[in-house]
Amino acid sequence: MTTAALHRVIVSASDLGASLALYAGVLGLPVERRTDGFAWLRTADGIELMLHERPSTSSDAAVAVAFAVPGLDDVVARWVAAGGTVIDAPESQPWGERMAVVRDADGHVVCLSEAS
Repeated sequence: MTTAALHRVIVSASDLGASLALYAGVLGLPVERRTDGFAWLRTADGIELMLHERPSTSSDAAVAVAFAVPGLDDVVARWVAAGGTVIDAPESQPWGERMAVVRDADGHVVCLSEAS
């Protein structure tokens, strides 16, 4: 049996610049390339995150992207300053992880965990 490998995560963005301010500016994901309506970023572990500028509808019941970040409290503060919002402030979770839940500029849920 073949096991699938995560190749890319695609996030719809109604304003590509606003999304880049959060994902590249705050999280530090490098932009590998950018064209009209698209930006390709790369996570530290090599996963591609593609921002696709198009109409976007957020949902709390949809898939959430999760990132491990150093300095969780600082990242959350910069996330808010760049236009994101906080759902759950940084807090230790019962499963042993310190985590915050935020929304990006389109209202998509993003989980941020303290990198160990």
